[in-house]
Amino acid sequence: MMQPKKTKFRKAHKGRIHGAAKGGFRLSYGAFGLKALEPERITARQIEAARRAITRAMKRQGRLWILIFPDVPVSKKPAEVRMGSGKGAPEFWACRVHPGRIMFEMDGVPVTVAKEAFQLAAAKLPIKTKFVQRAAA
Repeated sequence: MMQPKKTKFRKAHKGRIHGAAKGGFRLSYGAFGLKALEPERITARQIEAARRAITRAMKRQGRLWILIFPDVPVSKKPAEVRMGSGKGAPEFWACRVHPGRIMFEMDGVPVTVAKEAFQLAAAKLPIKTKFVQRAAA
């Protein structure tokens, strides 16, 4: 699973995800992409599950780029613990994804294989997604 090697701070504020993606909303590497349509936190486990689904569907041909990285530590307090006494320990890593952000890109496979792979990956993610394709020039 993906997580930062080192961070400046151990715990982060929750924050809100509002507004469209400021960058990463166009295809940069591959011919096909999976675009987020909703704002949400995506965990490292969900990214890994989607990556596995895509690579299995591609049968390891072509190339895959993961354009999101879980860099936000999400803390959680144990069950049945009274209020107060500080913030919980970091539990998992997540990535804040804005609407319009391209999360995965793929190249070197036919359109049908790419669509199928991204459909399987979308089932592993907690948000609505859209299949995008580079315009034929």
